[in-house]
Amino acid sequence: MRIKDRLQHAWNAFTNKDPTQDYKYTGEYSSSYRPDRPRLSRGNERSIATSVLNRIAMDCAAINVSHAKIDQNGRFLNNVNSGLNNCLTVEANKDQTGRSFIQDIVLSMLDEGCVAIVPVDTSLNPNENNVDILTMRTGKIKEWYPDKVLVELYNDQKGINEEIKLSKSTIGIVENPLYAVINEPNSTLQRLIHKLVLLDDNDNKSSSGKLDMIIQLPYVIKTEARRREADKRKKDLEEQLEGSKYGIGYIDGTEKVTQLNRPVENNLMTQIEYLTSMLYSQLGITTGVLDGTANDMTMLNYYNRTIEPILSAVCDEMKRKFLTKTARTQGQSVLYLRDPFKLLPLNNLADIADKFTRNEILTANEIRQGMGIQPSNDPKADKLQNSNMPQQTEQNGTSPPGNPQDDQTGNEPNTN
Repeated sequence: MRIKDRLQHAWNAFTNKDPTQDYKYTGEYSSSYRPDRPRLSRGNERSIATSVLNRIAMDCAAINVSHAKIDQNGRFLNNVNSGLNNCLTVEANKDQTGRSFIQDIVLSMLDEGCVAIVPVDTSLNPNENNVDILTMRTGKIKEWYPDKVLVELYNDQKGINEEIKLSKSTIGIVENPLYAVINEPNSTLQRLIHKLVLLDDNDNKSSSGKLDMIIQLPYVIKTEARRREADKRKKDLEEQLEGSKYGIGYIDGTEKVTQLNRPVENNLMTQIEYLTSMLYSQLGITTGVLDGTANDMTMLNYYNRTIEPILSAVCDEMKRKFLTKTARTQGQSVLYLRDPFKLLPLNNLADIADKFTRNEILTANEIRQGMGIQPSNDPKADKLQNSNMPQQTEQNGTSPPGNPQDDQTGNEPNTN
């Protein structure tokens, strides 16, 4: 490009901006933090629930969810080029990618027990016609009606959350499959949160700066006059410690001080450890899953017992509400596909790649794609064939071994 063309087509975010919009109040709502970000409720943000629920949501978002075409046996064929697939894989709205949108769905569902998946921008009115979804957001269900729900939804045009009543047939409503373990009032997680609140309260009391001591006076306090004298002595000592720069006070030689700031032993910590282990077992999670040291069998159990029910609930609801009966009859569906090569070490991956290609299950390029390697341009890399065996090809008029052709006269081949 010539220098003149560069100057004409140059653009800079700082120099080519509208001068009337610089630091000018436009009447729009603004915030110092992101207003559409999901925030945990009912004290979950102050407990172990934060790490557990966020880990489940991240693992669900790591699995590909797409609007796909399937055959008559329910097998994946290819992705459908639609607005729904764009929302699930690329961009759900102006603030969220497809992956962060799936994480938002799962985290909100685990925290609130039920979440609404709302198509915000569509090609037509969703109450009247078959539409193509352009943008989607998650909403919090505030009230339930026979045919509608009141949803608290983020309005990205105003920048605030608004309550809107929507029909149940036009939005996805996903209930937490682990509701009895996480969201019930007396569930394991809620009991654990209650015990953690009590533990935090005891810690605040023990570290609040109190001395917790008893002063033994040199006289018996039984009369009202002696009691007033003891209260005066206590107040005098409090004033000494409070007014002193270094917190130093004095007492009489006949007075004795007994320190009581030692923690009282209770079984609160034992109960917390028991409830934590019970929660992990009911969710199918171990400490190895959270810190990344779990083996393949533990991760397989975690994906089958925890991740699979959650993603199935989300995909089934999207398939039921966002795809028409005609589309489902034509083989369209909402699927989640987990990459089996993500958790494999290199030595196991090499062995599996050899078995899959040798038994003609995957092509070489499909194996390379799972490893994150650029596909090969060799035509053999896209064929289901065992490269370790001689291929039966017909070249230069020769026939494959074991399949003799009849001669030109039509006689049977000589077998002597």
